[in-house]
Amino acid sequence: MTSSRFITRARTMRASLAALALAVLAGGVWHDVAAQTARPAPAPLSSATSLPPAVRNVAGPRASYADLVKAVAPSVVTVRTERSVQASPAALQGDDMLRRFFGAEGGRNRRRPEPFLQRGLGSGVVVSHDGFILTNHHVVNGASTIEVDFNDGRTLTAKVVGNDEPSDLALLKVEATSLPVLAMGNSDTVQVGDVVLAIGNPLGIGQTVTMGIVSAKGRATGVGDGSYEDFLQTDAPINQGNSGGALVSMNGELIGINSQILSTSGGSIGIGFAIPSNMAEHVMTDLRTEGRVRRARLGITVGPITPERAATLKLAEVSGALIRDVAPNSAADRAGLKSGDVVLSFNGRSVTDANMLRNRIGESTPGSKATLGFARDGKTREVTVTLGDAMS
Repeated sequence: MTSSRFITRARTMRASLAALALAVLAGGVWHDVAAQTARPAPAPLSSATSLPPAVRNVAGPRASYADLVKAVAPSVVTVRTERSVQASPAALQGDDMLRRFFGAEGGRNRRRPEPFLQRGLGSGVVVSHDGFILTNHHVVNGASTIEVDFNDGRTLTAKVVGNDEPSDLALLKVEATSLPVLAMGNSDTVQVGDVVLAIGNPLGIGQTVTMGIVSAKGRATGVGDGSYEDFLQTDAPINQGNSGGALVSMNGELIGINSQILSTSGGSIGIGFAIPSNMAEHVMTDLRTEGRVRRARLGITVGPITPERAATLKLAEVSGALIRDVAPNSAADRAGLKSGDVVLSFNGRSVTDANMLRNRIGESTPGSKATLGFARDGKTREVTVTLGDAMS
């Protein structure tokens, strides 16, 4: 009897717990359905739905040189050369492979090594609509064949109008008309810090544009002939094949012909040099009209001004070109210049060092008159000279 009542009571308790659980579950479900009914259902995504701000394109101006490049790049060309090179017998000594290839071994049977073709690569700048192109002297020197590749896909044969080793410039000519021309800028107005583009064909990979600034002016490297150097220095990357290419201002003007790099690795480390456009224009004009460059001569040898010399000579600044020697019967001798004088200006333009004076004279026409400002015995003086001819 007791057992029967316990079982009945347990069954009643389980039934009550089950009912309570069902009621709670039913209430929870009802509450959730009610909550969903109270909120509007989200609209399905469509193709017109806006992207989140994080991935949306930002409208407005962009920093780009694209328009400038489109305007000037067609005027920069690739220059390909071939030259016949005679292998030196001395160069073959100690190299069995080269010796076997270029000539037989031993005494009377040895023949002179056969010449072989050496291919070169550089760049150039179109400076006239009728086919004149500026490039470096070292790009085309000794070339038997010169081909010029244009941006429009044409390849034309070029001939050398004139070469000028002292400035490392050469003028080429192709038979064409209506070519895109890069306008000459005034390199004297260029300032350190100006943004520039370098355009050329480095290592033969195709036309390439790099950007940098003018790092310095009036540089002399002493590489090559070194007679007339007034380089613009730039950190715009320049590599082999860029020689003869364009250094362009933000106005779209040619301000330099890329010519040299200084490097410990053979590649660009941010020290490149371009021949200023004013020097290039002077050389180009002479080569086009006379086939050679006429340069004036003053008849002096010059040296640098050091702080010690400036103090000894009572100069206001450490600047100018010290006259070390005067050639007899030269323009300088006839004008009364003496060893120990310090040239401070040339035709009203200040002379900061010996290299600048040499370039100022070299840009002048033989037989022209020039006004020199100079210091002697602590006093500033002025004299007019009639310049001679460097070729005489």
